[in-house]
Amino acid sequence: MKRALTIPRTKTAGIFIDLQEEHRRDKRYLVEGFDKVIANVQRLQRAARLNGIPLYHCAYVVDLAAGTARPFHPVMPDGKSAFSDISDPLSAVCPEVAPSGDEPLVIKSQASAFGAGDLSHQLRSRGVEWLIVAGVWTEACVDATVKDAIDLGFRVILVKDACGSGTVAMHQTGILNLANRLYGGAVTDTAGACRLMAGETIEAWMTETPVPLRFTFENATELFNGL
Repeated sequence: MKRALTIPRTKTAGIFIDLQEEHRRDKRYLVEGFDKVIANVQRLQRAARLNGIPLYHCAYVVDLAAGTARPFHPVMPDGKSAFSDISDPLSAVCPEVAPSGDEPLVIKSQASAFGAGDLSHQLRSRGVEWLIVAGVWTEACVDATVKDAIDLGFRVILVKDACGSGTVAMHQTGILNLANRLYGGAVTDTAGACRLMAGETIEAWMTETPVPLRFTFENATELFNGL
């Protein structure tokens, strides 16, 4: 259900996940509506910087020679990673949403942003309690990051229109699956997240009981739009 929400800006950070060129230029890994995702992320980043909220950027980069890939990682006939290979220029973060100044870029070789080192420690050292999360792919790296964040005790604001996946159905059901168990956090859109970062109170969707959204093929879009 939707409830009034205000968050403490001094205890908030933004995390932007895997907004890399391959998702708009590699036909194998195109994200549907990626241009809109990028535009909404730009809005979020501007609002964060304006309000003094720290930003953390993540990129999935696979270096097979370093031996850090997960078990059964897909490999091409030429021996390179099937996606996000360290030698592929399309693994770069899109310039419109890339780190600015001293904003950190977290390089990871697995789905969750929290599996790549000391991100949790960095956030806690700044007193961060709330995370505004956006990026791709919704049901994969966004999902893993959000779940790990909750397990680590962070409260997550999931920005539903600043995330994306290979299809609308994959994205919408990914958001709904997270919303069903987003304990301690909330789902909103870009406009709502920008208002939160400006110190305003908004109406945001928050779960009160496990699995309240019993979605089907027929009603998933309606439930997603209602978040």
